[in-house]
Amino acid sequence: MEVVSVKNAKKSFGDLDVLKDISFSVHKGEVLGIIGPSGSGKSTMLRCITQLEKLSGGSIEICGDTLVTEDADGNPVYSDKETCRRILLKTGMVFQNFNLFPHFSVLRNITEAQVSVLGIPKAEAEETARALLAKMGLADKADAYPCQLSGGQQQRVSIARALALKPEVLFFDEPTSALDPELTSEILKVIKELAAEKMTMVVVTHEMAFARDLSDYIIFMDGGVIVEQGEAKELINNPKEERTKAFLSKY
Repeated sequence: MEVVSVKNAKKSFGDLDVLKDISFSVHKGEVLGIIGPSGSGKSTMLRCITQLEKLSGGSIEICGDTLVTEDADGNPVYSDKETCRRILLKTGMVFQNFNLFPHFSVLRNITEAQVSVLGIPKAEAEETARALLAKMGLADKADAYPCQLSGGQQQRVSIARALALKPEVLFFDEPTSALDPELTSEILKVIKELAAEKMTMVVVTHEMAFARDLSDYIIFMDGGVIVEQGEAKELINNPKEERTKAFLSKY
């Protein structure tokens, strides 16, 4: 089953074409790794899928629901608000800079959306939050505030927050880029555990060994296009395109 389907996606900011005819799909239980240099369009692609940006053209489907398609003139046509909201609830996003509410406790950071967006009773939301914190090795941090946590701990809280809404697919935008190597290993361990549980994930990362070992499939982007794609180990170990070889030679 295709959980994510992107076809001929285009995104421009004024005269700058950031995405140029991008197409790919992700099936249930798969992990897609997206690699490439800064400015290649990786993060913009995630932001378009999770409705933080709007496409300039092309189509996106999530779990069989159409988010956006094109009219006869190639202009993007988005679905109605209710459909967009339903799709949004099927996606979770983990950002590189955590994006936690600094004035909320860890527990409230995880329960707030459950209560206000999903309408889950507070007691049930807190039970879910505490179970996720235990899973993340943070059972004793429920009453702490983000400023009292390390970067790795904050990122684990943000992953728990995303999981609390029970998304069908989880997107990671360079989840370790703000962390030092020791804390990076904490986050990679959590993501590997989610992959073992067959969580469908799309991971933008600069960690090449991690992308190779975690992903089922990898896309290499540069200049707003997909330069090369294929099975993870094959692409990382035996790239075919010269641009891919040049990029990977630096790692």
